[in-house]
Order: sequence, then C-alpha cells, then structure tokens
Amino acid sequence: MEQTGQVGYEYGPVAAETPDVGAGHRLPGAAAEAWSKVPEVTVLFWVTKILTTGMGETTSDFLGRSLGPVIAGPIGVIGLLLTLRWQFRTDRYSPWAYWSAIVMVSVFGTMAADVVHLAGIPYAVSTVAFALILAGILVAWYASEGTLSIHSIRTRRREKFYWATVLATFALGTATGDLTATSLHLGYFSSGVLFTALFAVPALARMMGLNAVAAFWWAYVLTRPLGASFADWMGVPHSRGGLAWGTGPVSLTLTVLIAALVAFLASRHRAAAAEPAELA
Repeated sequence: MEQTGQVGYEYGPVAAETPDVGAGHRLPGAAAEAWSKVPEVTVLFWVTKILTTGMGETTSDFLGRSLGPVIAGPIGVIGLLLTLRWQFRTDRYSPWAYWSAIVMVSVFGTMAADVVHLAGIPYAVSTVAFALILAGILVAWYASEGTLSIHSIRTRRREKFYWATVLATFALGTATGDLTATSLHLGYFSSGVLFTALFAVPALARMMGLNAVAAFWWAYVLTRPLGASFADWMGVPHSRGGLAWGTGPVSLTLTVLIAALVAFLASRHRAAAAEPAELA
C-alpha cells in the first residue's frame, strides 16, 4: 500500500479487488468509487463532463473579455491550483472536489490554448503540439505504471499522471474545436454536430472489440470540442454564427446545471457509501 507521507492520506492497494463487505457481499459499482480517486464512468459522468467543457469555454471567454487577460489569467491559475490541491488532499473520490477540479481545468485549459493562439501560433500547429504533449504524457504514464486505466487511480503518482492527461486533453480539445470552427470555417454549430458524431465512434469501436481504456480516452478527448463548440454557438454574437445569448448567461446556466448534477452525484455517492454498513 502506497502512503504519501501526509497524515490521514493513504490510498487503497493498487492491485486489490473491490473489497468484500461481510460474508458473501461485495461493494456495488457505485460504492466501489470510494476506493478510487475518480468517479465511475456512467452516462451521468459523460453528461457532466460535456457540460463542464462548455462552461469552461464560455467562462474563460467571459473573464478574458470582462476583466482582461492580466486579471483573468491569475484567476484561472489560482482556481486551478486550489481545486487540484483540494482534490489531491482527499483520500478517496469526492464528487465536489473532483468536479470542481475538472471545471477549473476546463477554464484554465481554454486560457492556455487561447494564449498560444494570441501568441501568433495557428490552431493547426497548436492542435498538433497539444496532441504530441498528450501522447507524451500517456507514454510516460504507461511506461511508469503499465496501465492507463482510470480504475487504477489509487496512488499519488498515478493521480498526477491522470490530471496531467486531463489538462492536456482540455487544451487539445480547445485548439481542435477552434480549428474546425474558425480555421476550417465550419462554424460552431456544425463543429458541435461533427464532434457529436465523432463522440459516438469510440462506443461503436468498443462494441467491435476496441480496448476499453483506448475507447475511454478517445471519447474523453472529444468531449472538449463537443461541449465547447455548442457553448460557443450559444454565446457568440450572430455575426459569428451564434445565438448571441452571451458568454456570461451561458456560463451561469451551465454552472447551475453542473452544480445540480454534482449535488445529485454526491447524494448518490453518500447513499452508496452507506450500503456496506447496512450489509455488514
């Protein structure tokens, strides 16, 4: 069992099976989340993830335009560091800590991709660069741990690889979405439809025998341009092909939806964690 040196901070055994709870009983899938630092992959996981991608996109744009990059940038960095610190200090999966970190990774990932573009680097170049960075992280993760499965996030080192991968996927997805919407002139709505179709491909490939880990990360990368494209479409003005609802209102609406979903997930998580005591 790996210990981090922090009092009260210890992960479960990396190679352990889901533990028994009394004679003849095993933790159900939802309760098994407690033994990992990341949530169970369900339909609600994907819905919440896509909403966070859209919220991160429009929130980053709103902060940048309202406060300017000099103020918005530090807000993104500080928010990212604080939520990741919260996530790393938990000893097991916590819905509020996990999804708060995902939201801030989404905001910061958008900012990072936008800064690269403002520096004069075309989206085609930044997309390739972020793809190579993501590939490098995954190669290093696999070389170190022998797996890329999110079900094995039970050590500090694996958690660091996981969040580095997540951050790279958000930056890559942002650059890819902007590439199709602006550089390739598809527009935001058409880009959203395109990435919705592409998002279904890993599921179909999985049914045809694709490795589950590969299918997951393939779909995970695509959630970013999918959610961001539709959020941009709702927020940008008519002159840019959008609905002109405004990035502020869109960000607020998505934040409320995310908070409601996370509250539901947290409630379900608490109920699942209480089941072993009832079974014992």
